[in-house]
Amino acid sequence: MNFFFRARGRVQGVGYRAFVRRQARTQGIGGWVRNEPDGSVAGQANGQADALTAFRDILRQGPPWAFVESLDWEPLNEGESYPTSFEIRS
Repeated sequence: MNFFFRARGRVQGVGYRAFVRRQARTQGIGGWVRNEPDGSVAGQANGQADALTAFRDILRQGPPWAFVESLDWEPLNEGESYPTSFEIRS
């Protein structure tokens, strides 16, 4: 399963991207995360359904210094190839 996500709130400058990468690697999820010009953090995640459900719940919480107002979570095309490792992009 593959998803695009976007977190809004106080998510830049608080370690949110590093938190996302650490959690993704713990859950065995591939993809990427990056800061967006509008102040949100966006990314792509692919993995097993149960791992992605847990990952989504963790992203809603964020690290202690973050405040996640909303988390958009949209499915991506299954026919495409997606990264198997997880990275922070600039």
